[in-house]
Amino acid sequence: MSDTEATDPAAGGAGQAPILVDLALQGGGSHGAFTWGVLDRLLEERRLTIDGISGTSAGAMNAAVLGYGYAKGGAEGAREALAHFWGEVSKAARFSPFQRGPMDRLLGRWTLDNSPMFVAMDLMSRLVSPYDLNPGGSNPLRGILEQLVDFELLKASPIRLFITATSVRTGRGRVFRNGEITPEVLLASACLPTMFQAVEIDGEPYWDGGYSGNPTMTPLVRELDSDDTILVPINPVEREGTPDNARDILNRLNEVSFNAVLLKELRMMALMRKVADPGNSEGAQWAKMRIHMVPNPVMASLGYSSKLNAEWEFLSMLRDEGRKAAQTFLDNHGDDIGKRSTLDIDQLIEGV
Repeated sequence: MSDTEATDPAAGGAGQAPILVDLALQGGGSHGAFTWGVLDRLLEERRLTIDGISGTSAGAMNAAVLGYGYAKGGAEGAREALAHFWGEVSKAARFSPFQRGPMDRLLGRWTLDNSPMFVAMDLMSRLVSPYDLNPGGSNPLRGILEQLVDFELLKASPIRLFITATSVRTGRGRVFRNGEITPEVLLASACLPTMFQAVEIDGEPYWDGGYSGNPTMTPLVRELDSDDTILVPINPVEREGTPDNARDILNRLNEVSFNAVLLKELRMMALMRKVADPGNSEGAQWAKMRIHMVPNPVMASLGYSSKLNAEWEFLSMLRDEGRKAAQTFLDNHGDDIGKRSTLDIDQLIEGV
């Protein structure tokens, strides 16, 4: 056991070995502040030690900041780094043209649907390339990441990271590990092609990792010692009703496409449980995984435009909701971690 594990309050109670877990973090713009809240609570939990994290888009940002903070100062260092990161995101948003209107503020709505600049941007993004709208390729997150994350220290983090970005040329996902992670990798993982220019890495252009893995589960199974994966969702798998306006249709289409690969990997896990040969190491690895999911009731009530709302009041609300959701998960299923799955993935193969 390392010195960090021996003294870190997140590394388990006296006389009881902590349970190794890995985390799967979805992306979703500023909705990633919900994940911040979940992580903040999980980092307090003495029963758990984080083995690794797979993250995409905002999930990639959370993963990298947590991994760096943990390398610097254990669980408390990770919590401080996450709070600092989201605080800086909010400060940068003070100068953003995307702001809630007076009526939305008065009524306590988080939407930007009535923001003239958001409406204009939403229309322009369907007609004009980001290479024309933003020819310099600027992204305010670059400066925040460069300022707050020591990427050399991140390479040595005890928490192994897997960050997904999508190759524009091949359409395949590429998973970047600790030693490969740079600001460009994180920006690539969060690069929505209608808003930002593709990010070049090693001469290859990349878009948002959500198109190929949101997040990617495979390295969590193949490369880590942990057998428990805690999934922190951002994009609702199910929504009631049928969207009937252009914005809601596009929002639901994005949710479906960003969940598709994850659901496919979960289906594979469910099938492996039924047919895996215990003597087959690859099949056995997939079959023994225990899957858990933190509940996220708040996202179904939030529209697409709020993903660009980075007001501190909104981010704080999402953080608090994330902490509540993590507490609910631990209250209901904390004793199941290390013993059994609490997410019924077998239902995913019904009718397939």
